[in-house]
Amino acid sequence: MPINVTSEIGKLKKVMLHRPGVELEHLVPGELERLLFDDIPYLKTARSEHDLFAKILRDNGAEVVYLENLMAEVLKQKPYLKEIFIRQFIQEGGSTANKFSAQLFDFLMNIEDEKELVLKVMSGVGMNELKSQISSPLVDLVKTGGRMIMDPIPNLYFTRDPFATIGRGVSLNQMYSKTRRRETIFGQYILENHPDFEGTPFYYKRTYPFAIEGGDILNLSRRVLAVGISQRTTPEAIELLAQNIFNDPNCEIETILALDIPSIRAYMHLDTVCTQVDYDKFTIHPGILGSLRIYEICRGEGKEALHVTELDNSLPAVLAAHLGLDRVTMIHCGGKDRIASEREQWNDGSNTLCIAPGVVVVYDRNYITNRVLEENGVKVLEMPSSELSRGRGGPRCMSMPLIREEI
Repeated sequence: MPINVTSEIGKLKKVMLHRPGVELEHLVPGELERLLFDDIPYLKTARSEHDLFAKILRDNGAEVVYLENLMAEVLKQKPYLKEIFIRQFIQEGGSTANKFSAQLFDFLMNIEDEKELVLKVMSGVGMNELKSQISSPLVDLVKTGGRMIMDPIPNLYFTRDPFATIGRGVSLNQMYSKTRRRETIFGQYILENHPDFEGTPFYYKRTYPFAIEGGDILNLSRRVLAVGISQRTTPEAIELLAQNIFNDPNCEIETILALDIPSIRAYMHLDTVCTQVDYDKFTIHPGILGSLRIYEICRGEGKEALHVTELDNSLPAVLAAHLGLDRVTMIHCGGKDRIASEREQWNDGSNTLCIAPGVVVVYDRNYITNRVLEENGVKVLEMPSSELSRGRGGPRCMSMPLIREEI
C-alpha cells in the first residue's frame, strides 16, 4: 500500500521526515525574511531535537523514512534521471544559478554519491565552491564574501507543505513563496519514480498556477476533507483540487470544507490554528473564531461543476455534523489566558501531530496548552523545541504521514 491517509488521528504507521541539514547554516541575517525565517537555528541542537522527534515516532510504532534517502534511492535506481534532475534544479534555482548554469551543472554532475548530491542541492552552492570556474569581476568587487550561487532550502524540514496525502492520492503543491517552490521537485521525482509510490494519483500538480500548501489540508474522515484558505492557499487552488478529487471514481471524498482564516504570517496555515487530537477533540486558537467563514464544497451537476454553500453554523457545530458526532470539544491553545494563547500559538501550540486517537506529539515549550490537553484526556508526548521552533512550524508541520490505520 503506497499511501493511505484517511484521517488525522488513525494510528501512524509510516511517516516521511527531513533531518535538518547544512541548509540551516547557510541562513544569514540579511536573507532571513526572503527565506521565510525569523531567526537562525543552531544546527547541532536542531538535529538533536529532530532525532528525538523521530525516536518518539519509532517508539510508538511508526516507520520513519527520510526525504533525502528516498530521493537518493530514486537517482540510484534510475541513473538517467540525474542529469534531468540537476538541469531542472538549476533552471528553477533563480537568476544567479542560471547565469552560472554550465559551471553549476559540471560541479553537481561530478558528485558521484547520490545522497551527497541530494544534500548539496538542499544546502545550496556557494561562490567559493566554484571560484576557480567563475569570472565575475564587478560582482566579486561589489559583493564580497560567501555569496550563494544557488540558494539553500532551509524550510525543507517542514515536510508537510510540499505535498499532502489525501486518501490514497496526493496533492503535489504549488508553493506560495518562490523560496519554497524547489521543495516540490523532490516530491515530483519520488512520487513519480520511487517503487514505493507507484500508481499514486495526483489531485494537484506543482505546475498549476495557484498556490496551495499541505499545512492547510486536513483529512477529517474518508469522506470529508478540510482545506484552509490562508496566506498560502488560494480559493482558486481549492476549486482545482476539489474538481480533481471529485473526478476520481476511486476517491471516497464527498465533501470539502473550506475554512477562511486570516491571511497573516502568524496563522500561515490552517494547522497552525486548528488540529484534530481525538475522535471528538480539536485544538483551536481562539483568535480565529470570530472571523472564520466556512464553505461546503460538493459535486455539482457537470463534470467540472462544484456546488458551494457558505455555512452559518459555528466551527464546532460544522465539524460535529460532518463527523457524525453529537458534539466536539474545542481545546483552546493557551487555555483562557489571552497572552499565553497568542504566545503559544506563535510557538505552534496548536500544531499537534496526532499519532493515534488521543495521543499527540507536541513542543515542550507550550506547557499551558499541553496541560489543558492532558486535562481533556489527551496523552501528550513532549519533544524539545528550542531550535526547531525558530522556523515557525511544529510537529505536524515537520511530518508527512504516508500510512495511517483506518479508524
